[in-house]
Amino acid sequence: MLKNLLEQLQEKFPALETPEEVEVGVYRLEIPPQNKIVVKDLDPGIYYYSQIGPFQAQKKEDLFISLMEANFLGQGTGGSVIGLDKEEKHFTLSCAIPQQLNFLMFKESLEDFVNYLSYWREELLRF
Repeated sequence: MLKNLLEQLQEKFPALETPEEVEVGVYRLEIPPQNKIVVKDLDPGIYYYSQIGPFQAQKKEDLFISLMEANFLGQGTGGSVIGLDKEEKHFTLSCAIPQQLNFLMFKESLEDFVNYLSYWREELLRF
């Protein structure tokens, strides 16, 4: 299902690079200017994951309070979750949509994810 949705996305936006399949049902998608997103088929559903930026804030306490508020009920993340990678060196954004998606739903959920990703990249720079 995900492969079909990605093919439709490529047809609609031919400027996008062809998604790279990194393992069965998992694709790496690059959306300019700097968005590298891993998209995984949940069957049913989709999972998005991306790094927001490095963990190097001066005001760590203020930053963590802001991130916890954003994560609370998904209010500041559009239902996504901000976290840290395994090495605790980069902030990440992830989102699971556990339902069957048609192309319009897929495109809109991806667009929302990219918008929140861009927003939080800018917010991290503030700190």
